[in-house]
Amino acid sequence: MRLAVVGNPENRRVALFTEAVLRAGLPGPEVYAWRDVLLSGRVPGPGTHVRIDSPGENTEVDRLLRELGERRPASPAEHGEIVGTAAAFAGLREALRRVEAGGGRLLNQPDDILAMTDKPRCHALLAASGVPVPPALAPVHDYDSLRAAMTEAGWGRVFVKPSHGSSASGVIALTAAGRRVTAITSVELNGDKLFNNLRVRRYDDETPVRAIVDRLGPDGLHVERWFPKATLDDRTLDLRVVVIAGAPRHVVVRTSSSPMTNLHLGNARGDVEAVRAAAGEPAWAAAMETCARAAACFPGTLQAGVDLMFRSGWRDHAVAEVNAFGDLLPRVLVDGLDTYDTQVSALAGGWAGVACAS
Repeated sequence: MRLAVVGNPENRRVALFTEAVLRAGLPGPEVYAWRDVLLSGRVPGPGTHVRIDSPGENTEVDRLLRELGERRPASPAEHGEIVGTAAAFAGLREALRRVEAGGGRLLNQPDDILAMTDKPRCHALLAASGVPVPPALAPVHDYDSLRAAMTEAGWGRVFVKPSHGSSASGVIALTAAGRRVTAITSVELNGDKLFNNLRVRRYDDETPVRAIVDRLGPDGLHVERWFPKATLDDRTLDLRVVVIAGAPRHVVVRTSSSPMTNLHLGNARGDVEAVRAAAGEPAWAAAMETCARAAACFPGTLQAGVDLMFRSGWRDHAVAEVNAFGDLLPRVLVDGLDTYDTQVSALAGGWAGVACAS
């Protein structure tokens, strides 16, 4: 079996997948750099099983994606700067079509990747498939339209998410009543620029909150009603569940003292068995079944990272997001296999997803 991976060669995702392939006794995958896909169109060809990995964490690739999406030159982003997310998504769409046209056997379909990366589209797809998700507002484009929609819906607490963001970049946990607002976010406002900071901050003044939302708005916003998450040991929690070949396999509990649970923000992993015990076996089984149903919305893709929230009191649960590149769970083993080992094992066992129509 010939394997290839489209990714950023320096990224640990590529290294971890390569190590899993070698552990399985297979020849190492050929690596096709996103930079080369974008600059020269070099992509894997027929007869190759192709893993498409994240283009993130590379400033040149980010710039090239934005240039491709906007059809004009783009300036490099400063470290952590939130800029041009809609343009980068448009560029990703074009780049994925180039990979698809190469004729390789894709392990994650471009249509699936694009659907998962587009938060409004993913939310609508999950809801239409009967997967529990928090209710969402109709599209808003700035702070005033956001507040008007919240008032019309009767919602005082929401999560505001960039339509095409990742890693909590640009996400705001917003509480509002009249001119009194509280926003908890990793966004740092610096002059006329926004940055994704590793320190979660709180804004209690409407002026910076308005400025942040108005700067994010042109690239698209997805707004969901605040889902009160369960807590354990006085910490808010949710789960990242990696579903591989249809089965929920690897689980990480993410815990935080704030509404933002992403581990890269300095939060901590929790005890999976403690959460399972707190939820109770029927609720846990139902949550895992929901994760499988969420991943089944993307039948042409070998793996999906599902963010699963239990409600406070463990009464029910909902899916927050499905991540196209959500399988980076270092040191999380099931039956001695990490997420990459498990994917390689599924391939060796004959996994064949349902290819999606372009």
